Amino acid sequence: MWFGNKKLTMPNSNTEAKIFACSQSRELAEEIAAAYGVSLGNVITSTYSDGEFQPSYEESIRGTRIFIIGSTHPGPENLMEMLLMIDAAKRASARHITAVLPYFGWARQDRKDKPRVPIAAKLVAKMLEAAGATRIITMDLHADQIQGFFEKPVDHLFASTVFLPYLKELNLDNLTIASPDMGGSKRAYAYSKFLESDVVICYKQRKKANVISHMELIGNVEGKNVVLVDDMVDTAGTLTKAADLMMEKGALSVRAICTHPILSGSAYERIENSKLEELIVTNTIPLRKESKKVRVLTCADLFADVMHKVHHNNSISSKFLM
Repeated sequence: MWFGNKKLTMPNSNTEAKIFACSQSRELAEEIAAAYGVSLGNVITSTYSDGEFQPSYEESIRGTRIFIIGSTHPGPENLMEMLLMIDAAKRASARHITAVLPYFGWARQDRKDKPRVPIAAKLVAKMLEAAGATRIITMDLHADQIQGFFEKPVDHLFASTVFLPYLKELNLDNLTIASPDMGGSKRAYAYSKFLESDVVICYKQRKKANVISHMELIGNVEGKNVVLVDDMVDTAGTLTKAADLMMEKGALSVRAICTHPILSGSAYERIENSKLEELIVTNTIPLRKESKKVRVLTCADLFADVMHKVHHNNSISSKFLM
């Protein structure tokens, strides 16, 4: 395109994307960038004495697609950093701003389950859009319908593409997939379909959040190698109680696969003292400490592949195993 006697250079959609990291997900972001084939972008964060912080892009992002990687698990500074990174990118004239949230925090508040409470998941979705995100990539949302809280495209990935090859390598006889609660039955049935296994479900009642008053088992686990499937593990109360119950009912072994290892409070102690043989998680959230019973599988290759396909406008449907 010419303007007078000068040729104007139009933005090139084939220019490679840039990847940046929020501080809480820097280690995962470095893995993703390496798998993608680019260097992680340069961001510095200045912090005031009162705790206020300001991220700054130390390279030009004008007219480019950028991916900002950061899980938004509590505390609130993780979400705030993502919002500030998006806002800074918008004001620096980035062409496309994709928020990559390996773990979408605040997702358990996805509905009003009693009067006078917020729907935090929708609030977070609106905040991300208001800040300037043009696309969202995340994995294993607490509830699928959270995608409907966004007006922008959402790529909802499944950790089954990471977990299923590992489970197949274990080559367990008499495999049974279990859901630790009624809400996770859809996920359990999806895994059982691929593994051609039976399914059992735990029915639990709570006194309050993170406190189980009663648990029953629906199905037979006697002589079975059981794998519990869930989207997250927080205090590990449900998982460890379910594992102990299944061993009492005659299971040969109990493992658990959980995408997001929040592992708060006494979670590590519960896992160490439980009948769980191992807890398999991804690295969407960095572990607070190591444990001989916790095995981490990386999701970096999955995110890198999807980000590359998104940038080059290729289909990602092959990544949806569930």
